[in-house]
Amino acid sequence: MIADRQLTMEFDHRTSQSGEDFLVADCNNEAIDWIDTWPNWPAPALVIIGDAGAGKSHLAAVFAAHSGAQFINTNEFSSIASDIANDLIIEDVDRILSPELEQPLLHVYNAAKEASHRILMTAATPPARWGIALPDLRSRMNATISVRIGPPEDTLIRALLVKMFADRQVQVSSDVITYATSRMERSFSAARQIVDLADRLALATKKKITVPLIKQVLENLENTGDT
Repeated sequence: MIADRQLTMEFDHRTSQSGEDFLVADCNNEAIDWIDTWPNWPAPALVIIGDAGAGKSHLAAVFAAHSGAQFINTNEFSSIASDIANDLIIEDVDRILSPELEQPLLHVYNAAKEASHRILMTAATPPARWGIALPDLRSRMNATISVRIGPPEDTLIRALLVKMFADRQVQVSSDVITYATSRMERSFSAARQIVDLADRLALATKKKITVPLIKQVLENLENTGDT
């Protein structure tokens, strides 16, 4: 049994298509609320904004399980725009969007709206910062519902660490979780990085994950400038 597994029970769980639980907390509750109100959105599109590792893709999978929405990539913009049969999910829009894709994305948006379908988008930045040149697309993206996933609070960081170690079937003590939480950067990506590096170091040294091992992981991250 994973120590402190009960910590995760403080949070509501939402299951994605992959079967993984998503922990609902104050920092992401607004995004979950919008997913729960689907399809009764006041605009055709919802943009979930968050830093790397914040859980945007996981929330998109939760939305897909909830709505039956279809994930699409840029290669599908033209074909999808001519025959939209489901709600849609487009991930990392601010990263993939280019001047050549602005018109195809506008067609997808207009076709979805015409067919009364919804689009969930994920991004690291709000639409106003996407640098869209096409006026019609810019106005539509700026009119989307935008919701940000905020930084996780300490209780969520603890639960995330417990869950991430449990997902790897790694046993840790409450002291390890407390030590890491009190010294690490408050971010989803930092939690993932610490769990990954601790797991790899434990395997390489054939040691259990203890406070001294976590201390070494945090020191290594600090020395490399990754925290």
